[in-house]
Formats: sequence, structure tokens, C-alpha cells
Amino acid sequence: MREFNSLAELKDLIGQEVAQSEWVEISQERVNTFADATGDHQWIHIDVERAKRESPFGGPIAHGFLTLSLLPMLVANAIKLTYVKMGVNYGLNKVRFPSPVPVGSRVRARLKLLEIEDIKDGAQLTWEVTIEREGQDKPVCVAESISRAY
Repeated sequence: MREFNSLAELKDLIGQEVAQSEWVEISQERVNTFADATGDHQWIHIDVERAKRESPFGGPIAHGFLTLSLLPMLVANAIKLTYVKMGVNYGLNKVRFPSPVPVGSRVRARLKLLEIEDIKDGAQLTWEVTIEREGQDKPVCVAESISRAY
């Protein structure tokens, strides 16, 4: 984990990759729990035997939105802004899922700081978050994420 003690430290890194998270395994249990939470029970995610037989991926894959939902955890695992009292998710500009996440694989996030904008009582940070799968060159998710730090 990389710690930052001031906004000035971050401003020096605009345009650069700042940190990467630890690897996180995507288990079938996690996929099933996400399916129950969202009501998305499509067979390519939860029916292991059918996915092995019929899916072009050779087995079940994680929901794209499950991968995206890991973003706060992965970011928190990669960086700590010690000077911030509170942070909030402000939204996303763009999200893509270039390749699937097979169940049983591991993912991590790479964080590139794109922009910092001063706002009242804080700063708005725009990050390019690339989630990659272990052993694969093509990312599984690329998202431009905006957060506010107060």
C-alpha cells in the first residue's frame, strides 16, 4: 500500500501510475453472492456445469459489474490518503470490460492519477483504474473513476 500525507504529494504524480493493489481471488461463492444481491442469475455466472458445456469461456465467469464493484476495495488496498477525513465516490466517466474474469482467477487494480481539481473543502480526483487478471495481458476492466476527498 502506498500512503500519501498531502494533496501536494499526489499533485506531483498526475499522469503517472501511482500504485497497484494486492491480488484478489474471484471465487464461485463471491459470484453467487453477487448474483443473489443483484438478481442477475444468468447461467454463465452461476451454473458451473452448463457454463463448462456451453459457454465460450469454458466455465463460469464473474459479472462485469462484480468486477467493477471491487473497485473501492482494490483502491483502498492500493493507496491510503492519510490527510483525508472522508472520501466519497463521485461517479464514473467511462467503463469497459475488455475480457472476462473466469471464476477461480485473481485480479488486481493498477491506479493512474489523471486529474486533481480543487473543490470547496477538498479535491476531486480522477483515476484511470485498470483491473487486470493474473497471467493475462488484456485487462478485464478499465474505468475512469472520480472520487472526492475532504
